[in-house]
Amino acid sequence: MPSIDAYSQRTLRSFTVRRRVDAPWIDGFVVTASGKVPRVQTALDFRDCLGSVKARWDIGRMNYRVPPGLYAAGNPGIGSTVLVSANYKMSFDRLRSVLPGRDAWILVLDTDGVNVWCSAGKGTFGTDEIVRRVQESGLERVVSHRTLVVPQLGAPGVSAHEVQRRCGFRVEYGPVQAEDLPAFLDSGMKASPDMRRVRFRLRDRAVLIPVELVMGAKYAVLLALAFLLLGGVSGGGYSLAGVRTIGLKSAAVVLGAFLAGAVLGPILLPWLPGRAFSAKGAALGLVLVAGIGAWDIFRNGGVASWLHAAAWMAITPALTSFVVMNFTGASTFTSLSGVRREMRFALPLQVAAAAIGFGFWLGGLFAA
Repeated sequence: MPSIDAYSQRTLRSFTVRRRVDAPWIDGFVVTASGKVPRVQTALDFRDCLGSVKARWDIGRMNYRVPPGLYAAGNPGIGSTVLVSANYKMSFDRLRSVLPGRDAWILVLDTDGVNVWCSAGKGTFGTDEIVRRVQESGLERVVSHRTLVVPQLGAPGVSAHEVQRRCGFRVEYGPVQAEDLPAFLDSGMKASPDMRRVRFRLRDRAVLIPVELVMGAKYAVLLALAFLLLGGVSGGGYSLAGVRTIGLKSAAVVLGAFLAGAVLGPILLPWLPGRAFSAKGAALGLVLVAGIGAWDIFRNGGVASWLHAAAWMAITPALTSFVVMNFTGASTFTSLSGVRREMRFALPLQVAAAAIGFGFWLGGLFAA
């Protein structure tokens, strides 16, 4: 009698196969020595584009994935190239969309629905998973060669010599960008220096804005609401006049700092001073608070509260620094260790600046 674990594994495998077969981007099968392999469409349709837009806005992003396993693009044979990808649907779509007119195998790893770069840092796109998928798919019976093309951004998680030792397949690193893959394949798997170059272009940065807005908005709104309500506190008690003047303005500054960090931060990233993302965010915050101060002086003929002015000089850069720092993990410029190193020194400074600023702000309420 089979064990419960064995039964569960078979049930899970059967469920996964059904999901692969039922997927709308499957348009047939290719018969191999290891069985029938689903063939994927290489042209993205409206559902694929809509799914990407929704994932960019954090709608179903954590479940935007494809079942792992072996797929075919075109009509591949025993000599066709094997391309490795993550099971984040957007990564998978990006890869298959550059393969029209080509015959290739796509080996999809189970990366928990995370893209290649991030999953390589987390270890889910790595040696063990590659070896497991090669063995489970029976790839050695599907192709006559022993080469896997792994995206270069997956390199941090892959030990090429271990993959070859354990499953017999040699790892060849492909270009950074999927759109360079056709040229890479046409040149006999030779990558030009430009293909190895990691870029973080305006388009790459801008597409990150929606998800950062959605994920951070609730915290920004709660923080703004707290400043709004606390604005009514003073030495003489609680007043709605304080909510309207100090509270409303403070809430607007908090929301403005969040929006500046989430929208202007990634857009202006190359032109902001400093190397660390947190430093760039702090610089953006200083510019913002200087602009607010200048507007205050121009409109009111002076500074209403020096304590509040000092408070925002500390709080605003701390907020923008924190928000912009979140883009560190999304950038391919910074390694996982680099992200951790930056957070170790930046986070305490941000918390300290925010705490000191909040102390000034509270003091300003009672000094008014």
